[in-house]
Order: sequence, then C-alpha cells, then structure tokens
Amino acid sequence: MNATQKAAYLTSELRNFCGTTVWFRHPLFRKFIYTEGVQFLAEEAGAYWLTDMIFGFQEKLEIRQAGYFQAWELTVNEGQTATLTCENGDCDVVFTHHLTHTDFPLPKIRMFLIHDTLLLTSEY
Repeated sequence: MNATQKAAYLTSELRNFCGTTVWFRHPLFRKFIYTEGVQFLAEEAGAYWLTDMIFGFQEKLEIRQAGYFQAWELTVNEGQTATLTCENGDCDVVFTHHLTHTDFPLPKIRMFLIHDTLLLTSEY
C-alpha cells in the first residue's frame, strides 16, 4: 500500500469510531488510558510514539495548567516535519512541539485528552 492509499484507508476507517466500549492502558504512563480508535490509529499508522509524546508531555507545567480538557493536533508539514500542538478548553494553544521528521501517513489528526483518557474526536 503506497502513502496515498494508506492515508485514504486510515481516513475511511477512522470515521467508523464513535464512542468506545474498550479502553487500553498505556504501558509506560499507567495513569492514562485510550480508546479503540486511538489504538487503531497507533497500530495502523505506526504511531505509538504519538501517544507516548502526548502522555509524556503531561508533566510540563503549561500543559498541567491547561486543565482536564485538552485538544491535541498533529499537523504534518512539507519535508516530513510536523507540529504537535495542545489547546486548552478555551481553544488557546498552550504548547507547541516541532518534530524534525515524521512518517505519519495523514496530513493532520486531532484528538482529545479528557480526564486522562485519549480519544479520537469522533469518539467524543
């Protein structure tokens, strides 16, 4: 499957996740859980690193101050770089991290972290 096909496949499949009945506990950051949709994304896109980053950044003061509702967005730029941002519940960007390289197959993904649970926006 080439990159375009992979992106189309993921986009199509991710639309099917609405709510969840199964949660997964992160092996390193045991406080956090994530949904079936996030598990699918991590597995199919090879992006477990993204959950690692989101949960790992929770120790930063500016993110802790964001509150219980956070919107995380990964945007892939030209040249296979990316920007990961965190917004608080008021849609203010409170944190930005630049990645010098990524092979993430989608141009953009947005997820919510609510009360220590990471979910796709469609699962909210």
